[in-house]
Formats: sequence, structure tokens, C-alpha cells
Amino acid sequence: MVKRRPAILVLEDGRTFPGEAYGSVGETFGEAVFNTGMTGYQETLTDPSYHRQVVVQTAPHIGNTGVNGEDDESGRIWVAGYVVRDPARIGSNWRATGGLEDRLATEGVVGISGVDTRALTRHLRERGAMRVGISSIDNDPQSLLTRVRQAPQMVGADLSAEVSTAEPYVVEALGEHRFTVAALDLGIKRNVPRRLATRGVTTHVLPASSSIDQMLATGADAIFLSPGPGDPATADAPVELAREALRREVPLFGICFGSQILGRALGFGTYKLGYGHRGINQPVLDRVTGKVEVTSHNHGFAVQVPGAGVGAVVPDQVIDTDFGGVRVSHVCLNDNVVEGLRAVDLPAFTVQYHPEAAAGPHDADYLFDRFAELIEGRALDRRPSEGRTHSKGRSNA
Repeated sequence: MVKRRPAILVLEDGRTFPGEAYGSVGETFGEAVFNTGMTGYQETLTDPSYHRQVVVQTAPHIGNTGVNGEDDESGRIWVAGYVVRDPARIGSNWRATGGLEDRLATEGVVGISGVDTRALTRHLRERGAMRVGISSIDNDPQSLLTRVRQAPQMVGADLSAEVSTAEPYVVEALGEHRFTVAALDLGIKRNVPRRLATRGVTTHVLPASSSIDQMLATGADAIFLSPGPGDPATADAPVELAREALRREVPLFGICFGSQILGRALGFGTYKLGYGHRGINQPVLDRVTGKVEVTSHNHGFAVQVPGAGVGAVVPDQVIDTDFGGVRVSHVCLNDNVVEGLRAVDLPAFTVQYHPEAAAGPHDADYLFDRFAELIEGRALDRRPSEGRTHSKGRSNA
């Protein structure tokens, strides 16, 4: 039996949970959120969208399959802290190259185990995501609470530059090259360019600070807006880049944070969800096909469209914007959150969830085919006036 140091978790409203140190011994702060996935903890830990968040795993047993060298979604663990109930004593899987706790300790990730994660999750559902601290060096709840309340909040946090690549890199197409895509790295996961590569797409991944001209200088046929962390209300530069892409009628696809960026570019607002969507079992209606998909999510903010209050059913109708008509293409069936946008008059669409399925089901993998079809259709429609600004109300259909 592993001898563990005592640890405590303190939420900003004062609720305290005792436990034991798991991973690195120390102290950490962030936003407490919960993930309902039964599998995929390695993908969760290495997802840049969890930057500055303390993740609570609702599945009781974590670490059962160890860790391996293939399932990381980035080059490091991004979570600010990790909360589990029953950590596996020994990871067992033919692909494993090490244990989860050793990996956490090596990367300096402070965690806590032995926590009543059911009670903690219910508390966050009722009170909302909030700041939290974990400590295995200071077991005084009041002392830790003081520092928790001094930690920065997620509202107003501009984080994409902190997780973006420092230098551009390329992921080559598999098999015959069909298209080139320039991806704005706001916190991209590795499986996105992999899924594009299987469609014959070569992806140029560029830093979050890149300009539209730098992206198109790659020879891109289209632009991809990646997932990422933080408050989309702070991402003014990516929003302006998206607007310029719309003006030039460059095919555009965005996922998660990228969906919020396009929403803002179209003139819509964004807002913070009470406790967010994080897991691999969220039901989403695709209004284009009428099918319900079980999907992977990781977002704490959402797009607010005109005429629909928070939590209200969004009408399936064309919304007028400065870039022509837009439809809400996908909605979450749990709470009516906008889960996708589709431009009627321009080659652009987004989804709020994760079709790359890392981790998660593969129901939405077809969206990468839809992106390739959008690029192909636009390529057949090249005109001498390429690059002219979009005039409201003109259709390319």
C-alpha cells in the first residue's frame, strides 16, 4: 500500500474536501471543473483547453490502463491539478509504458485522491465552476482559501497564446495530397491534423499570433480555427482574422473555441456556462441531417445568438449578419446550447464539440468529410475576383 501525504481541496465558497496527495506534492490553483468520461484520461490531461483548470474525474477508477506514448494530444500535461477518487495501484495494458501517477509527478502536476468526487461534482453542478486550490503542504483550509480567492478567474482570461505553438509546423497528408489547410493554433489537439491527413489534407499549424496573410502564404485552400482555453471575449485578434477570412471568402472550419471565435466574428456574443460541458457522452442534434450524435465536449463558454435566451430553444431559421445569413446547425439536447454554426452565403461552418474524438465517440467524424467537401466545392468555384470583400446578402450557392 502506497503511503500518501494528507492533502486538502478547498473551493472558493469555502467547501473543503480532505484526501491524499496524488502525483506531485505541492500546491496548485485553478478553475474546478468535472469531466464525465469513463475513459480517455490521458487525452484529457494533455488537452491544452484544460490549461489553468483543475479537473475532477467523475469516473471512480483512474489510471487503470497506465499511460503510453501514443495517446497524448499535445507535448505535455496541461491541467492545473487533478482530482480522483480511487487511483489504480498498478496500471495494466499492453500499450502502457508507465504509470499515471509517475507521469503526473514527473511533470509537476499536483493532484489529490481519496476525494468524494460524487459530492464534489454535485456541488459544482449546483453552484457552478469556481476557483479551487489543492495543497499537500498546507492543511489549513482557511489559509488555502485566502490564496484561492486571490487566484485569477476564468472570465476575462486570455490564454490561447500560452498554449499555442511557438513555431509553425506541418502535418503531411496521408496518401494523395488533395488540399492545404492553415490551422490557427489556439490550443490544437494532435488528432485534428491527423483526421484531416486521412482526407488527403496537409495542415500547416501556425502560432495564435499569425495574420491572415501569413496563413494564406502557406498556399492554404482553407483556414481552420482550433480549440483552446480561456474566455473567447478576449480573443480579439483571432476574431478579426476570422472576419478577414470571411471577407475574402476563404473556406473556414472551427472547433470549440474556434466556433466561439467565428460566432464573435459574425457579430454574436458569448457567455460562460454554469459548469460547462466536459465528457464524451453529450447528445447533439445535427439539424442538417436530423441525426442525434453522442459527442465529446470540453467547453465552459458558448455562443449567444440573437432572439434566444440562455437555455431556450434556438429557432431553426436564418439569422441575418454582416456576412449574410447564418443558421444554428447543431444544438445540445441537454440544455439547448448552441453547438454549431453554418454560414448560408459563405463557405464557413463550426461545431462547439470535438469530432476528432480524442477522447470520445466517432459519431461526428463525418464533419472532416464535410470540411473537405466544402473546400472542394469552393475550389471548383474559383473566380477572378478572388479576395474581394463580401457584400452582404450575396449568395455563393
